[in-house]
Amino acid sequence: MASAGRSSSTSAARRACSDPSIDCAVTYLVSIDLGTTNTVLAYAAPGAAQVELLAIDQLVAPGEVAGAPLLPSMRYHLAEGELALGELQLPWPPQDPAGVERVALGRLARVLGAQAPGRLVASAKSWLSHAGVDRMAPILPWGADDADVPKVSPVVASASYLAHLRAAWNKRFPRAPLERQQIVLTVPASFDEGARALTLEAARMAGLPELRLLEEPQAALYDWLYRHRATLAEDLAQTRLVLVADVGGGTTDFSLVKVELGEDGQPKLTRIGVGNHLILGGDNMDLALAHLAESRLGGQDAQQGSHPQRLSAGRLAQLTERCRAAKEQLLAPDAPEQVNVTLLGAGSRLIGASRSAAITRGDVQRIVMDGFFPPNEAQEPARRARAGIVEFGLPYASDPAITRHLAGFLRQHAQAAREALGIEDDGSLPVPDTLLLNGGVFRGATLAQRLGDVLSGWRGAPVQVLHNDDPDVAVARGGVANSLARAGQAPGIESGSARNYYLLLDAEHSGELLRAVCLLPRGAPAGDEVRLEGRSFALRLGRPVRFHLVSSTADPGGRLPQPGELLDLPATDIVRLPAISTVLRGGGATRAAEIPVQLAATLSEVGTLEVFCVAEDDASRRWRLEFQLRGEGDEPVEDAALPPQLIDAIERIERIFGNRSQQVDPREVRQLRASLEHLLGARERWTTPLLRRLFDALLARAKGRRRSSEHERAWLNLAGYCLRPGFGHPLDEWRIEQLWALFDTGVQYHKDSQVRAEWWTLWRRVAGGLSVEAQLRLLDDFAFNLQADASERGRRPVTLVDGTEDDMLRVGASLERIPSAYKSEIGEWLIKQIMEMPRGARIDARAAARYARYLWALGRVGARQSFHGAAHEVAPAASAEAWLARLLTLDWKKIEPAGFAAAHIARMTGDRSRDIGQAVRDEVLRRLSSTGAPPAWAAMVREVVELDQAVETRMLGDALPPGLKLLR
Repeated sequence: MASAGRSSSTSAARRACSDPSIDCAVTYLVSIDLGTTNTVLAYAAPGAAQVELLAIDQLVAPGEVAGAPLLPSMRYHLAEGELALGELQLPWPPQDPAGVERVALGRLARVLGAQAPGRLVASAKSWLSHAGVDRMAPILPWGADDADVPKVSPVVASASYLAHLRAAWNKRFPRAPLERQQIVLTVPASFDEGARALTLEAARMAGLPELRLLEEPQAALYDWLYRHRATLAEDLAQTRLVLVADVGGGTTDFSLVKVELGEDGQPKLTRIGVGNHLILGGDNMDLALAHLAESRLGGQDAQQGSHPQRLSAGRLAQLTERCRAAKEQLLAPDAPEQVNVTLLGAGSRLIGASRSAAITRGDVQRIVMDGFFPPNEAQEPARRARAGIVEFGLPYASDPAITRHLAGFLRQHAQAAREALGIEDDGSLPVPDTLLLNGGVFRGATLAQRLGDVLSGWRGAPVQVLHNDDPDVAVARGGVANSLARAGQAPGIESGSARNYYLLLDAEHSGELLRAVCLLPRGAPAGDEVRLEGRSFALRLGRPVRFHLVSSTADPGGRLPQPGELLDLPATDIVRLPAISTVLRGGGATRAAEIPVQLAATLSEVGTLEVFCVAEDDASRRWRLEFQLRGEGDEPVEDAALPPQLIDAIERIERIFGNRSQQVDPREVRQLRASLEHLLGARERWTTPLLRRLFDALLARAKGRRRSSEHERAWLNLAGYCLRPGFGHPLDEWRIEQLWALFDTGVQYHKDSQVRAEWWTLWRRVAGGLSVEAQLRLLDDFAFNLQADASERGRRPVTLVDGTEDDMLRVGASLERIPSAYKSEIGEWLIKQIMEMPRGARIDARAAARYARYLWALGRVGARQSFHGAAHEVAPAASAEAWLARLLTLDWKKIEPAGFAAAHIARMTGDRSRDIGQAVRDEVLRRLSSTGAPPAWAAMVREVVELDQAVETRMLGDALPPGLKLLR
């Protein structure tokens, strides 16, 4: 590892020597802690033993720049005229990676954001690990309503903090640019491969393409080791197992480090376990106190005779910041009995409309101490809930008790912990003898003392606490100590891979166990390639291959797995990684050639997992498998046993759409679906693997659909049905790409109304797998078919397929990935049409059907929880409330679909930026109750629940394939 680190810095130095303005003899050791709350840079000069902190120049007030070791990881997007551009000037030219002109970073951003939180980007690091959104899409500030607030992606926000550091460093050390130094960037130990890769992408955007990743708990321990290097043997004489508990603003990270006596009499340290990713930290504590304060503010409103209102996401963020300060005061040694938190009014009523609520020491004891750090004498693991907290868009851990998560972590690594402690397995929980605390949460001595007391209670003896002088900067300093250790100048920690990596074998699935083969075991050294020589895969050149990998921090059966070993993994113990895929190109080989390959994996020197396909007969022929990081990452669905009648079914498809010389009666074409059902059973019971095999057979014979209108109808109907909902199974992304290539050709028999209807049914069914660009293309046809006048229709290109009102409403409402602004426009148009429909004493069947079509579409467009779109793409909450107000004027007893649509528009998600206000919610609930609506409708409005199958099918317009479950 050390030699690789030196060669990397040497290559950087060699390039630097071509520039006379750079001092080629100087290479600093630099470490960056890109934190949820603060970003810190530490460094050591060449040959120096002292680790220093960079005083980061930043705006602390309008027009005022000062240096400080902490750069708050926040950016504030200013309104036009809020400050003059000169008041935002830094000592270097503007260089925001997002291209936002009026932006403040750091301390000034925190100050301005406290007053206008809707313009503040915060917690970008937590968003990097949130696979439920497109982390490369501009979604922050989350829930910002104002159209003039520019938005950035979590990756770009992270890049902006790194770019700021780079500029500040280069101003301080112009002859030693940051991009030429040996850099370590710290990340949570629990970050998965997707989050790590996105962190590296942020660094690349910031102009820092060469660096290494280091786990934050390790970095914190490295800092302690370096500061105690002179007395290390004495300080760790009684230590066998160290628990590093890192609880920061946004995440909780646990690591276990074994301590042994080396041959030289010095301690030898080995990291033996890391925890799973938890979005749980100081932010959650502040939020819990803010909820309490909000309820007390609501009580004031009630006394004044007004309806208690839930605060908007922006106002809640403002209150949360006030509660953070109150929490720190009430946890201090000389804490007052209570602290008042004040929520200012808005606009012209800034002062007059301000309200206050008291937070007491008792509140902090009950909510923070007992809620997040309960004694947990029974050593219970984290409790599972139906739905976790979703606030400000982030999926926080459903159980806030850090000590319960800790008990589960220690139980998961019990075997390795017992070996480190040298104790027998007596069934009790093995508890580390030493504790190192890190993270901003433990600045308060009260919380640090509580966790130490909990562990001592579990152990039945005092736990030794390694004191961390300054948790805000320890991780950054520890990154430098790690570089010194790699150079042999400081104590080190053996680590390697933090987790076991496995390849899922889709065809072998049983109950709650997943059949998998070990790809890379925990502890595998960085740079060492592991090749599965006993496992061979036959892959066809020119065709996409897709592998689904999982990782686990636990060892199955309490022992370390071996590369290539087949195992049954509990589904609850694994973390699914983003899919990895490639298309094998064979050079001069024919496209149809099939070659045997083996898989090889390595933990790179950078700190990320790399996976390759290697030709068995020529190891020089290898293909790197790339992680797919955009979007939510499809959940793999394991192949079930395919029916033997599949061969006959494909022969039927071949007969209809294959060799043209076959004479097929039109009636046989029309009866294709019935004949397939005769072979395979009712199509409602066709499994996803079976459906996809049928689709592949149809796709391979797509040209045959143009033989007659009967052929085209049958092909479109079956293809859409077999690929619905467009995602959810391996290779669906590739299938959608192949299908979309047919779109621009339109239909052959465009005068056949049934062909046209099947065309649009196909695209509605597979819309979930279409890209944003494809959905916007469909939106163009939707708008044309519903709104074009007679002269425009006369110029319609033949490839633009005509669609009925019913077809277009279903297609348009299924486009969940289009920007929310388009959804607002569509919803406004839909509600206008609905309000113009007849409302007489009796509504005839034709009018009722038209109501049903438009209300279904409105419910889908305005839904708070989409089926396949990301959370940031839903229609704005303000638009949803306006539509509900109009729907409440209808008679829901006569117009039943109005209640169904309203239930989806008012559905509770737990994310305040998406959810409607409480007053509107209460009115919808009252109306649902008075009209006798099904209980499931009211339940989804009242609380965060999963949809039942009937409601889900009605909203989707189709039942999902058996075994396929949407995760949202």
